[in-house]
Amino acid sequence: MNSPILEYLMSYGVDPAYIMIGLIAAVLILMVLYLMCFIKMRKLRKAYERFMTGKDMESMEEIMWKQFDRIEILEEADKEKRRELNGLSETVQNAFQKIGLVKYDAFREMSGKLSYALALLDQNDNGVIVTSMYSRDGCFSYAKGIVMGESSINLSEEEEEALKKAINGDKITEAL
Repeated sequence: MNSPILEYLMSYGVDPAYIMIGLIAAVLILMVLYLMCFIKMRKLRKAYERFMTGKDMESMEEIMWKQFDRIEILEEADKEKRRELNGLSETVQNAFQKIGLVKYDAFREMSGKLSYALALLDQNDNGVIVTSMYSRDGCFSYAKGIVMGESSINLSEEEEEALKKAINGDKITEAL
């Protein structure tokens, strides 16, 4: 061989056979690494294909579009529920939320506290006071309107107390 590189290496005492063996070993190592990468790539491709095909051979894109459609349906249902809740909230504000009850004896000859004053108010303290007075001769009921916690008609002591209980949110503790 008349290679200037081999002659140069031999002048320093390096045998060209060692170089050739080293190169062959490097090529073999690279071939093994290539095969390992090829096998891993094949496994990855199989996993990708399995992922992209659904359980009924549907493509992943179809599954995603179905999920987007479901999300849109759920968002519409959520908006409808919110509208219903807002409507209920407005309705509840006008419903009677505060109650005050005072039971008493309207006439001295009666006992058992069969007469009562019942205040029914909404969130804004608007409503009615219903008073029922029981006597031996009969039962008499009266209703007085309440606006912003006040009545335009004079209230009895018991009606005032029932109104205060309702406004303050006192619980009804008297035995019915």
